[in-house]
Amino acid sequence: MKAVLLGATTGMGRAIARLLAARGDQLFLLGLDDADLDRSAADLCARHPSHASVGHAVCDLEDPDTFASALDRADAALGGFDAVIVTAAMYATQDALEADTELARRLVTVNYANTVVFCEHARKRLLARGGGKLVVFSSVAGERGRKPVAIYGSSKAGISAYLEALDHKFHGQGLEVLCVKPGFVRTGMTAGLKAPPFAGEPEDVARTVVAAMDRGEAVVYAPRVWSAVMLAIRSLPRAVMRRINF
Repeated sequence: MKAVLLGATTGMGRAIARLLAARGDQLFLLGLDDADLDRSAADLCARHPSHASVGHAVCDLEDPDTFASALDRADAALGGFDAVIVTAAMYATQDALEADTELARRLVTVNYANTVVFCEHARKRLLARGGGKLVVFSSVAGERGRKPVAIYGSSKAGISAYLEALDHKFHGQGLEVLCVKPGFVRTGMTAGLKAPPFAGEPEDVARTVVAAMDRGEAVVYAPRVWSAVMLAIRSLPRAVMRRINF
């Protein structure tokens, strides 16, 4: 597989990159900072000497002008890619978002509008060569309108709906869309937050996601126990959701 990874320098993205590199896939990394990308590429090459080099380019989800050029560089370096994996996103607590309207605007723009635009660039490239895999991280936070994640969750609900529609429309043309719905995972993004039951580790999530990619799944919860948890949450009446703080 020739995979482009947006968000591969930290957390779950880094864990997926390491797992794919270990099995011999060719990678191209996209991220915010050249220095971080350099370190991540060097790390992959040091762990897996068969990778003589790992290319990378700056791509900022707050700046759509970087999307096309970054994917063009990935195409040139890999000789055409057949998978795009997006783990990058923006997170802030509900309290912080309610207190700062500009922060809320930035978050919903990055997590929904700009992620859709990036995916559209990737989708067109993949379909032009007969299809491929588009793997995008959403969140269990988007399953219901929930008090602690009202704004963040709404951005993830939007991206989940978009990915489902892509799967319906383009699966027959060879596009395999995987919507990843992590629960709480111990990463830099969640540092300082109280971990709930069933909290996951990036390496476990990576194994779950890569296995789902290989099987051609359309949706995967990671850790998988969150599938049962969210099934229960989706069944709760609105009156109950108003009373509980979940």
